Amino acid sequence: MGICLDGDADRVIIIDETGAVADGDQLMALMASRWAKSKQLRGDTLVSTVMSNLGLERFLGAQGIALERTAVGDRYVVERMREGGFNLGGEQSGHIVMSDYSTTGDGLMAGLQFLAEIVRTGTPASQLINVFEPVPQLLKNIRFTPPQDPLSVPKVQQKISAAEAALGDQGRLLIRKSGTEPLIRVMAECEDQALLIETVDSICAAVESASAAA
Repeated sequence: MGICLDGDADRVIIIDETGAVADGDQLMALMASRWAKSKQLRGDTLVSTVMSNLGLERFLGAQGIALERTAVGDRYVVERMREGGFNLGGEQSGHIVMSDYSTTGDGLMAGLQFLAEIVRTGTPASQLINVFEPVPQLLKNIRFTPPQDPLSVPKVQQKISAAEAALGDQGRLLIRKSGTEPLIRVMAECEDQALLIETVDSICAAVESASAAA
């Protein structure tokens, strides 16, 4: 297996013996489940961001584990962990924060936790990284020119409301401005692939139209 770290080693991605890749959501699912069973998971709660997959939330809920979502960014995860007294959190991107051992994301520590689970269970990595079935997710970015604010345009807001109604309980919709560049990020999750594509594309078209008209 492979333990892949980013430049400052605060994020980790696991590659199993078949070459399959596990992101932070799968690692958090594994750790939260194991910690809950051993009574190590404080408050029976995992803290993650709005970007974590709906499949993670459903998996945890089936085990009586709550998922608290924060804004994107590991600093928001850590803030909520401190506020609630929780000891496990992270991001889909691979930030895993274990406050019993460290005050911030530590990719090497998370990798060691994964290795420890292989040793404890005698299970190959390929079985441990498939903790839950992710709900199909689609993310598109629409560039705009500041000081435009496409999300404040009534037609865009109406399109977003219609999309949320169409998804209902089948999926999830997340629309936000990038914190680093002039982009509107449109993300949806839904088991119905056609509805997923239609939802994202319709909102993107409305945002592009509003930007062009400004």
